[in-house]
Amino acid sequence: MMTNTVMLNQSVPDFQLPATTGKTFQLSDFLGKNIVLYFYPKDATPGCTTQGMQFRDAYAEFQAADTEIFGISRDSLKSHENFKAKFSFPFELLSDSEELACALFNVMKMKNMYGKQVRGIERSTFVINKKGELVREWRGVKVDGHAAEVLHVVQSL
Repeated sequence: MMTNTVMLNQSVPDFQLPATTGKTFQLSDFLGKNIVLYFYPKDATPGCTTQGMQFRDAYAEFQAADTEIFGISRDSLKSHENFKAKFSFPFELLSDSEELACALFNVMKMKNMYGKQVRGIERSTFVINKKGELVREWRGVKVDGHAAEVLHVVQSL
């Protein structure tokens, strides 16, 4: 179990997670590309859907900036496959049911839902450069305009 939290301007430890389309995501496979990891609370909820669609709609521009996008939540692969297919996401979704990446990036928070305290993912985005270093992070993300802001950052790398 990894307990070290990733710090800005440091190398991100290699990790793997199950991904949609039967793949396994391995961070080290993407050295030489920029990576956007966006953590979101739950498949097919309004904010998470909008966020995914904004990344989808800018996908060609991210690709032109030599950048791969991955969405991560604790949902099952089956849930991810349905979510990805329904909204035609061109990028893979990663299932972090055991919270490995969530712990690595410290995105689990206590949140209020309908008056109850629940533990869940704080919407957060991380940019990893071609050398595997964390170069930018956003926490407590507001969805509107976020994908465009992330795109601007990767285009400047």
